[in-house]
Amino acid sequence: MFAKFAVLADILHELCRILEMALAMKLDRFDHALLKALQENSSLSNAALSDIVHLSPSQISRRRTSLERAGIVEGYTAVLNARALGFGLRAIVRINLASHGGPNDETFAAFVGRLPEVNAAYSVSGDADYVLMVHMADLDAFAELIHRKILPHPQVAQLRSDIVLTTVKESLALPME
Repeated sequence: MFAKFAVLADILHELCRILEMALAMKLDRFDHALLKALQENSSLSNAALSDIVHLSPSQISRRRTSLERAGIVEGYTAVLNARALGFGLRAIVRINLASHGGPNDETFAAFVGRLPEVNAAYSVSGDADYVLMVHMADLDAFAELIHRKILPHPQVAQLRSDIVLTTVKESLALPME
């Protein structure tokens, strides 16, 4: 048990160190422009970014590395077309737990974290305890997820879901204006 706490303490210490670095880092207009450009297209070379930000490629490289080390840039990813890959149904699932606090929340959060169908999961305030975003092939696959995986979990007291009909806006970008 002590080993688990030691690992958690190490993780917390590292997160605090990264947060301190990020807070200590003063971002100027060039950093903001660089972050905006990276959000729009993270595959741009330093040379291409230098044209957008109006700094030399070597300055872009140094700033980019600093932003990464400070934890401001957490990573780079490809955005995939869910429909083209056979995920034609998107849903929002709201879950209320039977009981709250301590190991029950941790157990449920770990369970949700292992579900590959779940793209995002949030512990929230309001009329639900958790909100899940899922992509599925179709309604049959969604029903399978709900009835065979989520509802049987002993912590689930209530589940409500909404099928997304049209995506009006979807972005992970932060407003860097």
